[in-house]
Formats: sequence, C-alpha cells, structure tokens
Amino acid sequence: MSDLRLFELGFRGTELRAKLVAAVVRGEKIGTAGLLGEEPLPTVGERSTLVDIDDRPIGVVETTEVRILRIGDCDLQFAIDEGEGFTTVAEWREAHVAYWSGYWPEPITDDTMFVAERFRLVELFPPVA
Repeated sequence: MSDLRLFELGFRGTELRAKLVAAVVRGEKIGTAGLLGEEPLPTVGERSTLVDIDDRPIGVVETTEVRILRIGDCDLQFAIDEGEGFTTVAEWREAHVAYWSGYWPEPITDDTMFVAERFRLVELFPPVA
C-alpha cells in the first residue's frame, strides 16, 4: 500500500481525526472536504491508504466523486455525507470555516473554493495486536 497516497482526516494525534476515522469505519462518513490547493486533487477511482490517529494504515478508500465548489455552494447532501452530524449547510459551513481558519493564511469566505470528495471504504485491515 506504500504507493498509495495517504488519506488523512484532520490532523494527526487529534480527537477530530479519531472521530472522523471511526465514522469512515462505521460507514457514516463517505465525504470529505479540503481547501482547493491544500493537497493534490484526487481523481475518481484513485485508491488511498486510510490512516488512524497515529498515521498507521488501517484501510483503503476509493474516490468515487470529486467536485470543486465555492463554500457558499455546498449542498445539504454533501454536508450530511461528511458523517459529522451536520443537519444544515450552515452547521457544515460554521464548522469548516472555524477549522480551516485555524491554519489557512487567507480569510475563508463563501467564495473560497474547496474540494468536495466522496469515497467508499474498500478494505479494512485487521487490527494489529
């Protein structure tokens, strides 16, 4: 799996990553968002190594859809598919603007572009004893 890009959700060592990875494993999280230019664009059909809170490989995901959108154009279904319990686009926007503003050097506005990626878990590795 070393030739696959890493599928990192949130930052290493954080409770957010633990929560997001657990949602993927449960099948609740099938979408993720990243700012355009933050990472190389994924491609449909691309497989990536899902890593846990400590960057250990725990599975493989496959990208099923990639859209580039303005933050102001995020739709409710994508917000729900992120598996974080959002019930409105406003909740999604508030959480993501707060998160991205913590490290992105430019102000986050409705016109900021982001990558809306949908994926599916295709393999879960056995737990390491």
